[in-house]
Amino acid sequence: MTSRSLAAIALAALLALTACGGSGGNPDAAQDRRPAPAQPEKSGTTSARISTFALDVDTASYSYARRTLQEGRWPEPGQVRPEEFVNSFRQDYAEPRDNGFTVHTDGARLPGEAGAVLRVGLQTRGSSAQARRPVNLTFVIDVSGSMAEPGRLDLVQQSLRTLLDQLTPGDQVAVVAFSDEAELLAAMTPLAARDDLHAAVDRLVTKGGTNLEAGIVLGYEEASRAFRPAATNRVIVLSDGLANQGDTAWQGILDRVKESAAEQITLLTVGVGREYGDELMEQLADNGDGAAIYVSSVEEAEKAFVTRLPATVELRARDAKAQVEFNPAVVEEYHLVGYENRALEAEEFRDDSADGGEVGPGHSVTALYALKLKPGAKGHLATATVRWQDPDTRQPTEAAGSVDVGALARELWSDAPLRLQVDVVAAAFALQLRDDESLGLDLPTLGEHATRLAAAAEDPMVTELAGLIGKARETR
Repeated sequence: MTSRSLAAIALAALLALTACGGSGGNPDAAQDRRPAPAQPEKSGTTSARISTFALDVDTASYSYARRTLQEGRWPEPGQVRPEEFVNSFRQDYAEPRDNGFTVHTDGARLPGEAGAVLRVGLQTRGSSAQARRPVNLTFVIDVSGSMAEPGRLDLVQQSLRTLLDQLTPGDQVAVVAFSDEAELLAAMTPLAARDDLHAAVDRLVTKGGTNLEAGIVLGYEEASRAFRPAATNRVIVLSDGLANQGDTAWQGILDRVKESAAEQITLLTVGVGREYGDELMEQLADNGDGAAIYVSSVEEAEKAFVTRLPATVELRARDAKAQVEFNPAVVEEYHLVGYENRALEAEEFRDDSADGGEVGPGHSVTALYALKLKPGAKGHLATATVRWQDPDTRQPTEAAGSVDVGALARELWSDAPLRLQVDVVAAAFALQLRDDESLGLDLPTLGEHATRLAAAAEDPMVTELAGLIGKARETR
């Protein structure tokens, strides 16, 4: 369903709830590896029964909103993406035994007879730094004048020094700096020469404007020159995203590097800075076979570069897409929360030339749907299918899971799994920040649920979410 007015009605019904309760059971998702038949999508109609989107593991939107709220500022609505809020939180999905996905489907009824929420969760198998393949990392670092602000280049340098000490002898690193022009400070260098790489990081000094295009082009040229088929090859851009020289549009920049990018070189954009070019960095990641994150503190940088990056630079899946087919005899209307800029046509699901998302080890991807069920709805509700390509061979594979109406928890806040309740609060909070007038959501109610869930989950992230909702109330 694409109608904004119907989306508002569905989401208002989903989110403006006041009952409280604990967590409940978690229905198992049926698994198989057989392709599910796709039906034509009736675009723009509420009776369409197929929803298709590219997977997205970005979390930059939540991290940036967290910083702005902690500083007493309301985030820009255009920089709020609900799916990135939800995907910032831990899930309890089972991992697959192989390099594919598990598909988890569950949901809950809402007050009244017709409303429901459906959750589709996708999970890859984790990895350890010791078990991963070697990596070729090309760091493309913004050293323009705007990066002189505390918490930008200084944070980048500190993070890279720590990361270099965590990488293993089989890894290789290159360092590119850019301002008005781009400069190769260190060609692809084995970690045996770690001191040379530390020296390159120490030579980073701010100056001039921001020619992001020049930096990315040189970065991809070096990554392509040093490409190792047996390694994971990735370009990592660290910038505030405020490009003001060269081509400043993601389309033009990616066009310059499309031949190198086709060589299985993936991209990670890392945003820093109080003022941040969110749209450019996110679109580069989404359209450049990559992901986008944002860091604003030493703790976040250590988590991103030291704890997570060494184990997750490799990929589990390329061009991953999800398709959810609803039973039209049961579902009258549906609305996917978020993923607006990752939407695909139904026929693109099995078109392996259509861009999907890149997913690494141990990642979970969650999609929430607000549903309006038909009177007396029972039986099969929906089937969720994920399709991806092997990172090396590009061989496509699918997995699927189904859910029945009877498997829905009786009431969201009293009977649904705790993590599902957290996901709904995170999504609702994002929607409040992005479009509070059209949805009429209630921050005090969301704060009550977040506080209750934080106590039950004993999860610092949920506790932080409750605090951010409180900050939003004060800021507004």
